[in-house]
Amino acid sequence: MFIVNWNRSTVAFLTAVLLSVFPAGAQQAIWSTRAVTSPEVYPDGRVTFRLFAPKAVEVWVEGDFLSDSLYGDSQGNYRAELREGEDGVWEHTTPPLRSELYSYTFRVDGLKVLDMSNVFIKRDVSSLTNYFIVEGNPGDLYSVQDVPHGTVSKVWYESPALGTVRRMTVYTPAGYDSGKGRYPVLYLLHGMGGDEEAWSDLGRAAEILDNLIAAGRCLPMIVVMPNGHVFNDAAPGQTPGGLEQPDFNRSGEAACTMEESFPDILNYVEQHYRVRKDKASRAIAGLSMGGGHAMNISRMYPDMFDYVGLFSAAVMPREKRTDGGSAAGAYSDIESSLAVQFSKEPALYWIGIGKEDFLYGYNEDYRAFLDSHDWPYTYYENGEGHIWRNWRIYLAEFLPLLFR
Repeated sequence: MFIVNWNRSTVAFLTAVLLSVFPAGAQQAIWSTRAVTSPEVYPDGRVTFRLFAPKAVEVWVEGDFLSDSLYGDSQGNYRAELREGEDGVWEHTTPPLRSELYSYTFRVDGLKVLDMSNVFIKRDVSSLTNYFIVEGNPGDLYSVQDVPHGTVSKVWYESPALGTVRRMTVYTPAGYDSGKGRYPVLYLLHGMGGDEEAWSDLGRAAEILDNLIAAGRCLPMIVVMPNGHVFNDAAPGQTPGGLEQPDFNRSGEAACTMEESFPDILNYVEQHYRVRKDKASRAIAGLSMGGGHAMNISRMYPDMFDYVGLFSAAVMPREKRTDGGSAAGAYSDIESSLAVQFSKEPALYWIGIGKEDFLYGYNEDYRAFLDSHDWPYTYYENGEGHIWRNWRIYLAEFLPLLFR
């Protein structure tokens, strides 16, 4: 039998070790919470959620992983009830889930809370959710694998058009820093509620690129992810304004639109990175508002991009912009500028949208408009709505088609 003599010196020593290993914020948590495993993902795809809440009356888990038979809506938000077990631990186990990246939160007696047993948290606009990944296809594509990894950098650049210094995220593929070759570039734009961190954090762009490149399914490329809001120079907390809350509905008039200021981004990239500077080596794509930006930028500068991707795109012209800019310029002469763009025969004009997306009708109208002029495009349609699950799929479908 092995016996430990827990004398005062032993306790003092172990306490010192624990305090040296755990950061200050975690030291208190060691003693004040009960450790539960949540979520627990099983090999067959079932997932168990647990929450220690001994005084709770009811606990629900809400997320995009449950079927619509459990109080779902068309935007992929569902919930299921946890049952209280022994010692105040609430629990719910799902049926087997298909491979995917899923988001969720708990609701305890009506209050939305995070799963504090799960350190993996993401921000979408001003909402925080936990997430987990079920292995397989496409979940493995969104996970860090044992492959060469690219570099994700946060870069500040001057925008003379807007009169500000702005922040963007840049992905360079594995081997870029040690090599001398030049690379094609994809400019990847976020939606109305996003910023320059959206595609790298929510879209898993770096993981998708690393894995596709390593598998030989897409060419190595540089990916530039700028901030598409002309009033916001950077993501919340990354500006001299300090820890401001996200605000994507500021009033007023900007110096120009995102589309009109876009050449500032391209000029910076082509001056500071080893990129190919011809049309055949440039692509632009975006989701929702960013899809509208991609549509407009590509038609305003018809000699700039040979590849265009519209993901659940906001393709309807409107007098009042969602990014704070004026409709003048960026939204004028749509038909004539598209005619010029398609006369130059872009290598790929790709449109993807979900059948349940609230922008589906607008995209249907836009495709009918393109069809009426015999302007060619590639179309990808799947289920579900205006959600990141779809946009990750569209990116993974779009990338292998570029620069071939």
